[in-house]
Amino acid sequence: MKYIKDMKEGERIIDIYLCKHKQSALTKNGKPYENVILQDKTGTMDAKIWDPNSPGISDFDSLDFIEVHGEVTNFNGVLQVNIKRARLCKEGEYDPKEYVPVSSKDIDEMYAQLLKYVESIKNPYLKELLESFFVKDQDFIEAFRNSSAAKSIHHGFVGGLLEHTLGVTNLCNYYCRAYPILKRDLLLTAAMCHDIGKIREFSTFPLNDYTDDGQLLGHIVMGSQMIGEAAAKIPHFPHVLLTELQHCILAHHGKYEFGSPKIPSLVEALALYYADDTDAKMETMKEILENTTETGWLGYNRLFETNLRASRAPEEGDL
Repeated sequence: MKYIKDMKEGERIIDIYLCKHKQSALTKNGKPYENVILQDKTGTMDAKIWDPNSPGISDFDSLDFIEVHGEVTNFNGVLQVNIKRARLCKEGEYDPKEYVPVSSKDIDEMYAQLLKYVESIKNPYLKELLESFFVKDQDFIEAFRNSSAAKSIHHGFVGGLLEHTLGVTNLCNYYCRAYPILKRDLLLTAAMCHDIGKIREFSTFPLNDYTDDGQLLGHIVMGSQMIGEAAAKIPHFPHVLLTELQHCILAHHGKYEFGSPKIPSLVEALALYYADDTDAKMETMKEILENTTETGWLGYNRLFETNLRASRAPEEGDL
């Protein structure tokens, strides 16, 4: 299979891809064409169908698997596929796993590490709350293990939510050793729960798009609601402990302009904000560097608000 990440300008392709999106459009001259987004497990690529009468074009729609006959072109420095012909594929002609991005890390191993953190919590109320999600709720566990942490930007793949959550929890565990002022049980519980609302914010793969609830409420608000609902089922759950935990969830984006309903008022909320931001930014940078063959300066990046540069490998004689 010719993976999207390996496509080069001028190549002719005949292979099966997921049509993630298909939409009719008009050129400036009023000529109809089709906008298509192709997807495999390595990423997505824009595609165009300039001839609406091309064979097989009307036979498929969004989320169908199609055999594409086309050519890789370059438009304004961005690769895209000019689709000449297409064929709707039948089940059995393709392996769905080839078309959904998946974490490079072992999902079972990551989840086992997360459960060790759950076991390490000493506060009985927080431990029972964590177990209600990560040990006892099979529907939650299935969704959490297979969800992404974002539509794009960072950890946008199956297992991405788990990988990001574990990364944030690892950082928070380090913070607790480095800064004894932090309440470990509160901070680690908040770290493990900070993004649980994302199982409701995003639809499952291959769509991986915002749900109606995700658009209207967002994962931060929904995550706080989920915490409140779970705590209500635990007899005598301390009110102050609940509000402190919910504050950490509500403040974990740190600033209003980043979509945070609250600014961190607790030291644990501040630590969670920095851990979340660090893990997200480092994964974003990792994905940028892994998806480019360029060396040296990579150009301006809006997220980081700077011109990025790939680190040069040390050469003989360097100190």
